[in-house]
Amino acid sequence: MSRYLIPKGRHRVELRVSNSRFIATVAPAFTVKEAQGFLKEIRAEMPDASHHVYAFKVGYGASVSEGMSDDGEPSGTSGPPALAVLRGTDLGDVALVITRYFGGTKLGTGGLVSAYSAAAKTVFASLETEEKVTRHRYVLKLPYALRESVRRLLDEHECLLEEESFEADIALQYLIPEEQEAAFLQAVKDASAGTVIPVRVEDG
Repeated sequence: MSRYLIPKGRHRVELRVSNSRFIATVAPAFTVKEAQGFLKEIRAEMPDASHHVYAFKVGYGASVSEGMSDDGEPSGTSGPPALAVLRGTDLGDVALVITRYFGGTKLGTGGLVSAYSAAAKTVFASLETEEKVTRHRYVLKLPYALRESVRRLLDEHECLLEEESFEADIALQYLIPEEQEAAFLQAVKDASAGTVIPVRVEDG
């Protein structure tokens, strides 16, 4: 899937349950390495915490890498509930760390599941998101006579123009949403009677 929601920057909430502090922090993570790096940052920020439970989801739809950890809490009481809440959102490319400062009162298995689930639900409920659109980079050259019609096609297909140069011909470099590629290529072919061929280049 080429469009889905991602966190708009970092976000944090704190809950107190039976004197324990649960600090849930969310950040965008576009690779597993970024998710692991985010966890390291939180550990470094709060080194005296009792636990740093995490869950992450890199990608979206059919192409997803997931991970989670109870980080010393009783097995299945923290990481799995946090990941379950994350899976229930419309988010991709996201990392969640729930930091716990033990308050002296044991919560029991059910209490831990409830507390970690609540922390995850609370941070996601107030999280600002933005749409991620997978785009690919293309270049094309066209005669001046076709400039206006091709520029109109760029707008109609949600392309982002990066560069436009004027020499013997006009050269355009643009980013096109993945799901618009086929329609745009056909539209350019039709508009130019097959004389203008967009060329995909390495995404950077």
